Amino acid sequence: MRHDLRLERFGVRLVPLADRHAGALFRLVDDEMWANMGSLVPKSEADMRSWVATAHATEARWAFAVIGDDGQVRGSTSFYDWEDKVRRVEIGYTFYGRQWWGGTTNPACKLLMFEQAFEVWDAHRVALRADSRNERSIGAIRRLGAVPEGVLRHHRIGSDGEPADTAYFSVLPDEWPAVRSGLLARLEP
Repeated sequence: MRHDLRLERFGVRLVPLADRHAGALFRLVDDEMWANMGSLVPKSEADMRSWVATAHATEARWAFAVIGDDGQVRGSTSFYDWEDKVRRVEIGYTFYGRQWWGGTTNPACKLLMFEQAFEVWDAHRVALRADSRNERSIGAIRRLGAVPEGVLRHHRIGSDGEPADTAYFSVLPDEWPAVRSGLLARLEP
């Protein structure tokens, strides 16, 4: 879905994902970093443009390009599966270029997104998930302070075409203050 939501602070800007970001996003991707994502590895800029088009075509998905203070595209992330009646949303479709792994980019983005979900949308649940084989992503989700909920077996088809298990995590409103404090501590100079 197309949207006009913009989030900015802590050295990052989350801007609506656009076709113009496809080239920079494609240059961040390699087979290893895309392993265990939910779609095939983009092999060309055209493939990445198709990935962006799919994001726009997906109802209840707010897809963002992540831009650093220097104007450089660092990656992409999304809100998706917003369920208004239950007031729940998921955060995912997240990837960053390797040079931003382990730094402040992910905590900054997640803090902005959690703030939007809990403090603006009044969400009752924010979930995150990862392929159960993706130890790097699971570690990053755990460092955010999200609570592990379990693994859904053969929940989807992985990027390798095989059935894949999905590890689920969430943050609830009463957990949000501690998660917020932990993320702010990671972002302090």
